[in-house]
Amino acid sequence: MNKVFFENFLMISELKTIIFIIILFALFAGMKAIEKKKVSFSTRMIIATVIGLILGVVIQAVSGFAKNPMEITFVAETTKWYSLFGNGFIDLIRMLVIPLIMVSIIHVIVNMKEGANIGLLTKKTLIVTVIMVSISVIVGLSVGMLFQVGGNMNVSEGSAEIKDVKNIVDTLRGLIPSNPVQSMVDVNIIALVVISAFFGVGAKRMSKKYLDVVKPFIDLINALQKIIMSIAMTIIKWMPYAVIALLANTIAQRGIESIKEVGIFIIALYVAVIIMFIIQLVAISLFGISPVIYLKKAVAVMVLAFTSRSSVGCLPLTIETLVDKMGVNDGTASFVAGFGTTAGMQGCAGVFPSLLLVFVCNMTGTTMDITFIVMALVVVVIGSFGIAGIPGTATMAASVALSGTGMASLFPAISPILAIDPIIDMGRTLLNVTGSMTNALIVDKSLGQLNMEHFKDMSK
Repeated sequence: MNKVFFENFLMISELKTIIFIIILFALFAGMKAIEKKKVSFSTRMIIATVIGLILGVVIQAVSGFAKNPMEITFVAETTKWYSLFGNGFIDLIRMLVIPLIMVSIIHVIVNMKEGANIGLLTKKTLIVTVIMVSISVIVGLSVGMLFQVGGNMNVSEGSAEIKDVKNIVDTLRGLIPSNPVQSMVDVNIIALVVISAFFGVGAKRMSKKYLDVVKPFIDLINALQKIIMSIAMTIIKWMPYAVIALLANTIAQRGIESIKEVGIFIIALYVAVIIMFIIQLVAISLFGISPVIYLKKAVAVMVLAFTSRSSVGCLPLTIETLVDKMGVNDGTASFVAGFGTTAGMQGCAGVFPSLLLVFVCNMTGTTMDITFIVMALVVVVIGSFGIAGIPGTATMAASVALSGTGMASLFPAISPILAIDPIIDMGRTLLNVTGSMTNALIVDKSLGQLNMEHFKDMSK
């Protein structure tokens, strides 16, 4: 009975588990002391990232760098307790996503000045998104070919199962909110944006004729927007603590041997992420936006994206950073950043699936001619619309890419890649979120709405 209580219920059955839990709380106390010394939030985020990385490696070392660390009792117990603080924080952030998106969009529309054009915002968002995700696919294919990913691996049957892939018509229909409640349950961001836009436009139109009737609704939306942003800022203050637990878990749960097997793929993906990140910086500089200022103000969002591995989980902080720190119009920030968590993700739905295609082609000896490259570009770009921005999208992104290029039967061959998904998902999610931010900056600047004085003010 005692064994069941300690191992299965309490999840503390070894001294090592207790020691690592105590270490985590000691690190939390250290972070609190740093916070009291008025160290900047960005600096604390970087410190937390380094601490989390070291802690994860220490847990791996104590486990003897086991091939399957999660089969070791103290590792499984320690990471379970760490998830309470790391994943618990992400749960709190994600709690705000639906009300934040819906209230923000409605708030922007009902308070929109006469003559503002939401259609132009949508058009520019789509154009910028398609261009940037297309570039990310080209980068992924090029880096994959350069590194010859998969060329030294044998074809394996594997155990991964391909997901059912919708055709493009069903995918587009799925973005139409036939059931608003289901859209909320599925966190279908684009559907929520559509719903909110209809409510906002309806309220705006009726306010011209029936202001006395509609005004309570407008006042409620304005009040909710203030309340939700206040809650978001309260939760975001806990982020450095969560980052320690999140990163420590990611490192601790992956066996070194499994990482070595697909080391070239990991290196290639991060090289592609770096190249695409540089392209993003070049893109905003072409619109007269300083990459240096952008990096200084975006560091907290980037650290959260890297450690949380959730584009949706980062959304409240992404919007807050764009509006409060970078001077982006709140409507543009909510629309473009929200759109970017579901469609046109440059990491999960751009670089990654294109690298996977090269990986499978090299493993199987499939020729990659110009026809294949063009087909891959079209398939991956179209498939990037509708991939949800939450952890675990790798399987769906892979399914879309392989099925669209006629290689669905080879899906089991990517099992080694899916086995180390958390390691590569950190870089992919970082690129997703920075892509949303740079897209928002470009769109807002092209609309003439970006407050450049606010953007350049380093006190923000």
